[in-house]
Amino acid sequence: MITDIKELAAQVGRALQEKSLLLATAESCTGGGVSQAITEIAGSTGWFDCGFVTYSNASKTELLDVSAAMMAQFGSVSEEVAAAMAQGALANSNAHVAVSTTGIAGPTGAVPGKPVGTVCFGWATGDTVHTERLVFAGDRAAVREQTVVHALQGLLRFIN
Repeated sequence: MITDIKELAAQVGRALQEKSLLLATAESCTGGGVSQAITEIAGSTGWFDCGFVTYSNASKTELLDVSAAMMAQFGSVSEEVAAAMAQGALANSNAHVAVSTTGIAGPTGAVPGKPVGTVCFGWATGDTVHTERLVFAGDRAAVREQTVVHALQGLLRFIN
């Protein structure tokens, strides 16, 4: 799977470079995994601006301007928070495009309606934001890996 992630990251890099776009990431459950995949590619300084690892709700508020009231209302694992995280990454960086991940990688953390493996994604540019909510199977490592892959696949669709 590592080869697949590296190839996906390289494809994202080429797509961003072709459009002269800079990327920012806002990650929670992946702990910087999307940023790591992207910066694994030589030359990523040409299309990657920065990454925010906002694991706690407080850091989501402080670094990405995600409203505490929104997290209280919808939960930190929600499409609303994923959208706000992506928009916050754009607002607090030099990037043109952002991707966000927030989820429950497990083995604990499940809440009613949000089992382990629930992940919400956000992709943003300008005023356009796309979100998704998926539930992945597997252990913590598998959920995180699937999340990185889906975030990169979503970026490719979003910027093309």
